[in-house]
Amino acid sequence: MKAQQGNRFFFNVDWITVMLYITLCAIGWVNIYAAVYNPEKADVFDFSANYGRQLIFIISGLVLGFSLLLFDGKFFNIFSPVIYGITILLLIAVLFIGRNVGGNQAWIPIGSFRLQPSEFAKFGTALLLSRYVSTFSPKFRDLKSIAIAAAIVATPLLLILKQPDTGSALVFLAFMFPLYREGLSGYFLLVFLGMIVLFVADFLVPYKILIPVIVAAGVAFIYFNRRRPKNMFAGLVVTLVAVAYLFLVKLAYDKVLEPHQRSRIEIILGLKTDPKGAGYNVNQSKIAIGSGQALGRGFLQGTQTKYGYVPEQSTDFIFSTVGEEWGFAGCTVVVLLYCLLLLRLVNLAERQRSAFSRVYGYAVACILFFHVFINIGMTIGIVPVIGIPLPFLSYGGSSLWSFTILLFIFLKLDSNRMGFI
Repeated sequence: MKAQQGNRFFFNVDWITVMLYITLCAIGWVNIYAAVYNPEKADVFDFSANYGRQLIFIISGLVLGFSLLLFDGKFFNIFSPVIYGITILLLIAVLFIGRNVGGNQAWIPIGSFRLQPSEFAKFGTALLLSRYVSTFSPKFRDLKSIAIAAAIVATPLLLILKQPDTGSALVFLAFMFPLYREGLSGYFLLVFLGMIVLFVADFLVPYKILIPVIVAAGVAFIYFNRRRPKNMFAGLVVTLVAVAYLFLVKLAYDKVLEPHQRSRIEIILGLKTDPKGAGYNVNQSKIAIGSGQALGRGFLQGTQTKYGYVPEQSTDFIFSTVGEEWGFAGCTVVVLLYCLLLLRLVNLAERQRSAFSRVYGYAVACILFFHVFINIGMTIGIVPVIGIPLPFLSYGGSSLWSFTILLFIFLKLDSNRMGFI
């Protein structure tokens, strides 16, 4: 009976999502092949090249993903604290035994393979957060429930900042949106948006203008709410926090961010130009994408790609290869595939009968959306380069396996949605 039930759950897997996953992996492999193509050494099974190793990662990822479908869905709920704990231990370990690459001590060497714990911490955090919500049913209207959820997310985030890997750490902000679905006040999203606006304003507007404007706005709000003590108090707190936040941004910018990270922010905000330095990657990426025009230069015909003008083209800037060789049409297809995947995940999350599966499903969708939006935004120059991969397309075993685990755990939970998880 149990075997039959397991088979039924296996065939209840959402194969549309699986096909979207396989299609994106295939597109990624083709473009990685193009990005590092060498006509003198063009064997697709050359495992010394990035495309050869990526083929191994994809095949092993499929094996890993389908293996997860054989687990009982309750396993991920019951053992979520253990999984989360293991990822936290790995994040601590990498600070002591990790290998420093590009200024970030984010990888643990295992033979010729480098494991990046920050990638795996995403699904560990998603699982524990889902368990907390499903077990205690918090409404996120009191400080205690918000603080516990924040601690679950902040622990890996702070450890990743210690590496320091700011890009991977920022991904954890995506967990705010599943909590919003579960009752977190919309004011927190407004605060988040306000923080972004103030962050940008901190660089574009002089302090002697910005601070008085914020204080004046706060005083005006307090004056017009002088008969409402609670609103007056809230206005005072918001004003003080906003001013303090501006000074913290300045402090973090000067003391926490690396020089290359500061340069990237200044270039995006138009504060300086550096076409041969920090802005080189983005400029070359934009040239590559623009040169593809409507239909692209053709497979293996991209000049920017062929001559290696775009650094990190098989990893963080893989989308520039898509743009150059497949043009606007190819970019549109890739973006549409991601949109279909994200919409599908949201639809699957909404049909879940358990809070655990629903929260986890939204977490998966939000993490993938954050990666897709930021990565594509990096390649076309609308967001700072923070070095995060494009899901399923970028080269790398850690990223592909972590995204595969993230996705297939949810597919298993969805296949068990009629049960109690």
